Amino acid sequence: MEKSIIDKYNIPVPRYTSYPPANFFEETFTSNDYLHAIEDSNSSQPSHISFYIHIPFCRHMCHYCGCNSFPMMKQENIDRYVQALFKEIDMVKPLLDKNRKIAQIHYGGGTPTVLPVVVLKEINEKLLEGFETIENPEIAIECHPGYLDEAYWRGLTQAHFNRFSLGIQDFNEEVLKGVNRRPSLVPVEDIFNILRDANARINMDFIYGLPLQSVESFTQSIKKAIQLKPDRLVTFSYAHVPWVSKRQLILEKLGLPSSELKKELFETASSLLTEAGYHLIGMDHFVKQDDELNIAVHHKQLHRNFQGYCTRRTTGQVYAFGVTGIGQLSSAYIQNCKNIEEYIQTIEESKLPIFKGYKLSNNEQIARFVIEALMCNYAIYWEDACQYFGITKEQLLQAIHYDEQKLNEFKLDGLIQWRQSGIEMTEEGKLFVRNIAASLDPLMVNTTKRFSKPV
Repeated sequence: MEKSIIDKYNIPVPRYTSYPPANFFEETFTSNDYLHAIEDSNSSQPSHISFYIHIPFCRHMCHYCGCNSFPMMKQENIDRYVQALFKEIDMVKPLLDKNRKIAQIHYGGGTPTVLPVVVLKEINEKLLEGFETIENPEIAIECHPGYLDEAYWRGLTQAHFNRFSLGIQDFNEEVLKGVNRRPSLVPVEDIFNILRDANARINMDFIYGLPLQSVESFTQSIKKAIQLKPDRLVTFSYAHVPWVSKRQLILEKLGLPSSELKKELFETASSLLTEAGYHLIGMDHFVKQDDELNIAVHHKQLHRNFQGYCTRRTTGQVYAFGVTGIGQLSSAYIQNCKNIEEYIQTIEESKLPIFKGYKLSNNEQIARFVIEALMCNYAIYWEDACQYFGITKEQLLQAIHYDEQKLNEFKLDGLIQWRQSGIEMTEEGKLFVRNIAASLDPLMVNTTKRFSKPV
């Protein structure tokens, strides 16, 4: 790809892990709005249930992190937080139709593995109680290997988890030191053996675009990962958003890679993983050929929520618990409050800890369908959306920001194939799928919101 094209399209646009993006959520959204959204969700499609648990605590803070994370607190406050989690679950679960099935449970943070294994097991059992599950539900947890010994890993395999995301980020210890992250306490090979013995599925997470990374060093990290044969490997593009996370300013002093180097890091990793038999899913996931995500993308049926990419089988309405947790229902998004003490006190008063949210209009639900299809499957066919919503093509195009002049520009620059039937990304264009999605987004017209760059 020509440098001029990279420079032209490497502009801030939403990541579209949700639509609308989280910075459009409104503080006017209330607990009553959430209760109405829960009621609607019981008769919505997809019907399955997904639970998200947010554990905000970290033993120390990685400089690159833009997540909702907090330093460790006194044990008594962590215990209060866990009790608040249990109570919040008790407040929401009875409102869900018992005929629905659990498809996913996902733990994020922060660092979920700061909690004792026995506590994580208790939370899982509370979530699973009273509901059937789909066949082979996904019960996943994000893990920081820097602090976990062999006994802890074995304990996790006995706590109902069946998918583990190992936050490796980079195997190069100089890079890890620069971003204030500890390398794995236990050799990663030993972790794999423990998890494989339990028939668990293993993800490995890497970040490209960090200070001190080079093509040579990142190549070695990816080669080492390939030798371990993870089920999935994720290469996240580092998002520099110091207005969200001020600690990221530390990385500017070390020097951030150029856009050209970031692109080379990703392309090198992609080439190595493709050669090893992995297939690129969406913007950053590499999976084995028989992975259900790969099968879904070939049938143009890949989906995405705040828990990541998922299939039609595992897609569900997302109910979130914990501070800053974001729920994702058919008609609304809901985010819990961001202050830990406020969250605990609100729950202790038997109130839902709602901070903000967003009620989607009918047109916004259409726009979400279009953008999700493009982001997940690199294609949107107008007929699919028309059939799903029972609308005409004219109604569909009126619901999105359909600019033929802009689409033709993308086509001439080699990013898309644009026909009357819909839009397909070219191989070179996939790097800038966020740009095409943003061009179709009515909310991006004259917006003043701030976003990260694609590269």
